[in-house]
Amino acid sequence: MAELKTREKANKEEQQLVVLQMADEEYGIPILQVQEIIPAAEITRIPNLPDFIEGVINLRGRIIPVIDLRKRFGLQVKGKDDKTRIVITEIIDQNQSAEEQSIGFMVDSISEVIRVSREQVDPLPPALSRIKSEYLNGIAKYGKRIVILLEIRKVLNDLEKITLEKIQKGGQ
Repeated sequence: MAELKTREKANKEEQQLVVLQMADEEYGIPILQVQEIIPAAEITRIPNLPDFIEGVINLRGRIIPVIDLRKRFGLQVKGKDDKTRIVITEIIDQNQSAEEQSIGFMVDSISEVIRVSREQVDPLPPALSRIKSEYLNGIAKYGKRIVILLEIRKVLNDLEKITLEKIQKGGQ
């Protein structure tokens, strides 16, 4: 019985991360924020949006805005290939009565799902925390690998979220 409680406590202190690749770096998103992962689909461009917003896709009748994370993070732009994926996430707007918004994030590839404990996660080093890094949440040590943890809810500012919500609802 004590062993079962110890295991349950350890499971609560662990989190599962979807590990994605961009520009030879690994980033982690909590699996609970991921709805699904799809191959890069045909994206419909919408004029007058920031360049990191690729456009929208039709996913089983739902209009989903797609953000190119390489562009958002200021990384060198890379063309799509057979490994490119769109991670469909659910972002809950804390300011708007917990309303959910689905957003797709285009990434180079998805490598795996890992489990990390609290002990494996460190805050950002002070030198990095001075950089505009509001969408970085820490660093996970996974064996010899380092996985940068993303705070996916903060990748977009409030104005960008409102703009994308309007697009999803069909108005501009």
